[in-house]
Amino acid sequence: QVQLVESGGGLVQAGGSLRLSCAVSGSIFSIDFMAWYRQAPGEQRELIATITSTKNGVTTNTADSVKGRFTTSRDNAKNTIYLQMNKLKPEDTAVYYCNADVRTTTYQVATFWGQGAQVTVSS
Repeated sequence: QVQLVESGGGLVQAGGSLRLSCAVSGSIFSIDFMAWYRQAPGEQRELIATITSTKNGVTTNTADSVKGRFTTSRDNAKNTIYLQMNKLKPEDTAVYYCNADVRTTTYQVATFWGQGAQVTVSS
């Protein structure tokens, strides 16, 4: 079984920073793709960052809404990804979720979600 466990959410003032972590554990052959989403109350879930691993390296992308403020990175040895959030704004308040496409065997890939981490930015 595969689990994604998030940590690092909390309350911060506008302009501050937080770092979220998402650790993947369990029966893992490889992790090809991971992403961060967020969902504010009454809003749809929004994709904000992706990190893709290939034999040529790692590629990251961030949504325009967070570009220049948020960055994502990966520690392969720990099967963990991070979301560094700087210059936070009240509109960044949401529950943040990590997501991973985990290859559990050579031929089997499944998508898993973290439990969510609340980020609240006060003005």
